[in-house]
Amino acid sequence: MPWKVSWEVWVDGLNVSAKMRPYLIDIEIMDKDGSASDTCSLTLDDTDGQVRLPKDGAFVEVWLQGVLKFSGTVDSVRSSGSRGGGRTLKVSAKGFDSRGKVKEPLSFHKDDASLKDFLAAAGSKAGIAAIEIDPAFASIQRDYWSAEGESLIHLGQRLAREIGGTFKIRGDKAVLAKRGQGQAPGGAALPVVIGTVGGNLISWDISPFRGRRSFTKAKVRYFDRKSASFKTEEVEYELDRDLPESTNAVRATVKDEAQARQVGDARKREAEREGGEGNVELDLAVDAQAEASFILTGARPGVDGTYRIASVRHRADRSGGSTTSLEVKQPSAGAGKDSR
Repeated sequence: MPWKVSWEVWVDGLNVSAKMRPYLIDIEIMDKDGSASDTCSLTLDDTDGQVRLPKDGAFVEVWLQGVLKFSGTVDSVRSSGSRGGGRTLKVSAKGFDSRGKVKEPLSFHKDDASLKDFLAAAGSKAGIAAIEIDPAFASIQRDYWSAEGESLIHLGQRLAREIGGTFKIRGDKAVLAKRGQGQAPGGAALPVVIGTVGGNLISWDISPFRGRRSFTKAKVRYFDRKSASFKTEEVEYELDRDLPESTNAVRATVKDEAQARQVGDARKREAEREGGEGNVELDLAVDAQAEASFILTGARPGVDGTYRIASVRHRADRSGGSTTSLEVKQPSAGAGKDSR
């Protein structure tokens, strides 16, 4: 059965789509919100081993419906087969070269510097050409930054958790964006994806509110040098829900009041994000990407509304199917409230 979705695969700058077409069984692309690398897998019919084994570390680009949805390097190849069951070759690629310096432990410090300067130094040591940082984060100034045996991947993720961001490496570039804003680090709005019951929406499974991860304020302990004493910074949450009072007490002690406010604000964005969750499946939506907005319509009052996309999976196969699956969080704009 012919493919019903347009696709192209480029390897090391060469378009191999025509040669691959008789053998390609399916394409799967994953885009997550910074907790892991983008990934892509290509499954090929490998009867009699006629498919040439791709080169380790080859650069791969995959296009769907004329849109570049993945670029990265070949990370692994797996051959599978059984007696009477045929043979397949699964080529897996990551959004960055995991064989390189990004996984090397870093041990260095920087005094009286901004977060932008510190991460730029870390990126340079890890072979990253550029790091794009949200302006709200780039100017954070501290008298001491350090990496204690952490790779750039772990360092970026640790700092992102602390200040409420999303850290991601793609190719030779890295991004630290402000989480939950629906914007790229430079301020440009990300695409909005709409799912309509009776239209492009195949299925949904959504809980528009959850109790356990919901708090009304954060409490962060810090050391005040002027008074030589420990103090506490409280950050109130303004959530679109009627909740009994509960406090997210951060166990670690931070160095000063400014850092305490940053940590408290990060916990606020986490409370907003974890207020609800779910999964939806759509007809192929190539505009969907992590951290963009998803609007659900036609499900029911209290479930319809706006959500934040936490992860995206695009899947297409030669039997004719092509779908986009979304993990969604951060309900808003009516989600969680039945106004009837």
